[in-house]
Amino acid sequence: MTRIAVIPARGGSKRIPRKNIKPFYGKPMIAWSIEAAIKSAMFDRVVVTTDDEEIARIAQEYGAEVPFIRPPELSDDYAGTTEVIAHAIQALADIDIHADTVCCIYATAPFVRPTDIIESYKAFTSGDWDYCFTVTDFPAPIFRSFKRDVNGAIEMFYPEHFKTRSQDLPEAFHDAGQFYWGRAEAWINGAVIFSERSYGFSIPRWRVQDIDTLDDWKRAELIAPTLMEQLA
Repeated sequence: MTRIAVIPARGGSKRIPRKNIKPFYGKPMIAWSIEAAIKSAMFDRVVVTTDDEEIARIAQEYGAEVPFIRPPELSDDYAGTTEVIAHAIQALADIDIHADTVCCIYATAPFVRPTDIIESYKAFTSGDWDYCFTVTDFPAPIFRSFKRDVNGAIEMFYPEHFKTRSQDLPEAFHDAGQFYWGRAEAWINGAVIFSERSYGFSIPRWRVQDIDTLDDWKRAELIAPTLMEQLA
């Protein structure tokens, strides 16, 4: 059984320029994901798929392999994670590196824990799953959420639950944006990740911070001193 970690890291991020290698708590952002993968001792190889020479160089400095360069058509704003990982699996196979299981770890997941990688793999292999990925609960009941129009007027998404007590509503989860275990054939075949064929591995909300915007980055910087102590 060959397990490979694949970390996607394109060079053209727009909202936070160069975010994959932007310094974060003393290291390039991508270094945290690479080091977590290596420390978990779960992988035969830790590979970074990128279109960017600087990212490739930094990834190698922190212990990852960059055995191929990602093509431009899979490096724009519309390239999906599934397609990028499927390409990586095929590119590795082309150089006689064959994976049975691939874990996609996001380059902007500085709070990922090696122990979560290990324990989630146990969950992944506990059944006939296509994928296993990190999830966390919403901080407020989504069934009592609302939207507002251009004038500021409020409208509930689920008005039938206006009088429903929060404790009587079902718990809802969202993608924690850290990592995704998957069978190689599931990635290659484009199997849907958010489906009944996936296992949701729960992590507490206080350890989750998706980093897409400058506000996300600032919040991550504020909580990093405490979380990094926990990770040490």
